[in-house]
Amino acid sequence: MKVLKNSLLLQIILAIVLGTILGTLLPQSIGRIFATFNDIFSSFLGFAIPLIILGLIVPAISNLGKEAGKLLIITAAIAYGSTLFSGFMTYGVSIQLFPKLLSGQKIEAIGENANNLLPYFNIAIPPILDVMSSLVIAFVLGVGIAKTQSKTLEKVFLDFEKIILLIINKAIIPFLPLFIFGIFLNMTYSGQVFLVLNTFVKIIGVIFVLHIFLLVLQYAIAGAIANRNPFSMMKTMFPAYATALGTQSSAATIPITLKQTLKNKVSPKIAGFVIPLCATIHLAGSTLKIVACVIALMLIQGQPIDFLQMTGFICMLGIAMVAAPGVPGGAIMAAIGIIGSMLGFDAANQSLMIALYIAMDSFGTACNVMGDGAIAVIVDKIASKKEIIQQENT
Repeated sequence: MKVLKNSLLLQIILAIVLGTILGTLLPQSIGRIFATFNDIFSSFLGFAIPLIILGLIVPAISNLGKEAGKLLIITAAIAYGSTLFSGFMTYGVSIQLFPKLLSGQKIEAIGENANNLLPYFNIAIPPILDVMSSLVIAFVLGVGIAKTQSKTLEKVFLDFEKIILLIINKAIIPFLPLFIFGIFLNMTYSGQVFLVLNTFVKIIGVIFVLHIFLLVLQYAIAGAIANRNPFSMMKTMFPAYATALGTQSSAATIPITLKQTLKNKVSPKIAGFVIPLCATIHLAGSTLKIVACVIALMLIQGQPIDFLQMTGFICMLGIAMVAAPGVPGGAIMAAIGIIGSMLGFDAANQSLMIALYIAMDSFGTACNVMGDGAIAVIVDKIASKKEIIQQENT
């Protein structure tokens, strides 16, 4: 029981299994109780998302701005480039592979099917801001605080961030398994649950292969730049990869990532700067998972996929996830707002995204962490070249 209590992944799996089984056994009157909870929780989630964006993105941007310098710009540019490449690579593979892989797997919009079990009552909790407004305000305030060095506003938003993290950890994540249970209960009533589960299995397999390819490519590039053996560097970083599989948190893995990066002959100064920074801003593995999942869900529901729309989504995703808190499932909580606003995912689809993401959270986090080591090698090489040039000029 203690293992189940401490593992969100196990809770999600149990919720999916129970929802699938009990959906055929429970009377509709009982099912409607869970539909009522889902309706209230969906309303609260919609209310909370703009606040989550403000609470996480403002401090993240203001902190980056305060540390402005050439090394920061170089590291941030490489991390963002890696995240963008991951997103567009996944889009290219998914758009070619998924239509064939998911051929014949079409369902009605999941949000519409949720109406098969009607809630007993509704509680409307309208958000105080829409998602795009909160994103723009977050960027404006974050940059403004960084430029003006406003200590008062900075303290306000650091305190607000603590409140938002408390809401995520105490009021959202603990109830996600129950919410997902209700979604799968609904899908079982509508007769579509096995199609969705079959889709889950196929997506997870593709994502695992893609994330291994991404890591090999990242270290091949780092090896070419630093004139090092990429597979030797990957072997050295493997303890960090294995630790991330267990912690599901880039932040919690920083000590091991830093230790193994130093073993890859990265200077202590560069490693001490790049690793903690990349634990926050480099989420290539997380982006890979999210892009693949949204494309799969859009395909099976017959939703059109527009390249320009996906381009904007991937670019915005790389920015939004800078604010991801270092807790299991943190990246999807930071990204869920733009998934809803830019792709039109309703609460039911968002819950499926969360379930899919958390099912692979360990591997995505491990991919992020392993990639941080490759970026550190690249930045170290660039920094060493700059030092040589400066010494020659003097």
